[in-house]
Amino acid sequence: MRRRTVTPGAGLEETLDNLAAATAGRQEAPAAPAPPARAPRRERDTLQTEFAFELPRGYVDDEGQVHRSGTMRLATARDELKPQIDLRVKENPAYLSVVLLAQVITQLGPITDVHTGIVERMYATDVAFLQDFYRRINSEGHTHAAVTCPLCQGSFEVDLSGGRLGES
Repeated sequence: MRRRTVTPGAGLEETLDNLAAATAGRQEAPAAPAPPARAPRRERDTLQTEFAFELPRGYVDDEGQVHRSGTMRLATARDELKPQIDLRVKENPAYLSVVLLAQVITQLGPITDVHTGIVERMYATDVAFLQDFYRRINSEGHTHAAVTCPLCQGSFEVDLSGGRLGES
């Protein structure tokens, strides 16, 4: 196996694209027969990839509007690897969460282009909330938990994402 080195001038995207192109060029084989048709997907087979959240304080934009609701998608391996080559992360490892959150937050109010500058300007409470939310949806796979009442022993499901501070 050959090792590939990412140089400071080359990004992860470029390196992965070059690797894919090189691999595709070597593997020109006759086309395989089409796979058999799959049965239609049932609802239980679907995977939820985006999760709604509501920030405890909210992001205040340049016009002074507060944005609390948003969506975050599941992280991919590329999302986890890409910050490792970011110079800001190399200089300050704590910046990793800012870069990572900026990649996986798909919407914040009407804002669809969430970048590191937006995450940097969020209140610490909201960043901590988003870090925890990221961990929950990417580690456990969902934000719901089955719980049992200690008094009546009744079982029910609770959404751990919470809407506001103190509701999770």
